[in-house]
Amino acid sequence: MFRLSLLSLVLLLAACASSHLITGRPRPPIDPAQVQVYFTAPPGGFEEIARLQTASGPLTFGEQNKMNAVLDKLRVEAAKLGANGVLFIGTEDGHGNSSIGVGAGGGSFRGRGFSSGGIGVSVSPSKKYAHGIAIYVPNPPPAR
Repeated sequence: MFRLSLLSLVLLLAACASSHLITGRPRPPIDPAQVQVYFTAPPGGFEEIARLQTASGPLTFGEQNKMNAVLDKLRVEAAKLGANGVLFIGTEDGHGNSSIGVGAGGGSFRGRGFSSGGIGVSVSPSKKYAHGIAIYVPNPPPAR
């Protein structure tokens, strides 16, 4: 049972992981707070470091919370590569799972009958996936 729980935890954490594809020269890691996200064209003269992809967590509810989660994860992943900027490409929505189960049972114990019933509901929110490009900007403008 312990091994099954441990495996489930590992798979859950892996599902939340971000990934990158190195396309340039990484630099020493920096603080994610120093990474600026550019929704429009960044300042000229930037260098591409990597392509980034991430997803919101499996238990993140609400569109704004999902967006905040993926932007934070893009910043963290870029900071690991020494990028001080992320050129935001876009997002896409995943598919959530919902199910309803109904159960009933009955029997007897020491001559006494019993019955029971139950309804279970499982709702898993859909994930939001985000894509960006980790960049290094030599003289970044001040954060707004």
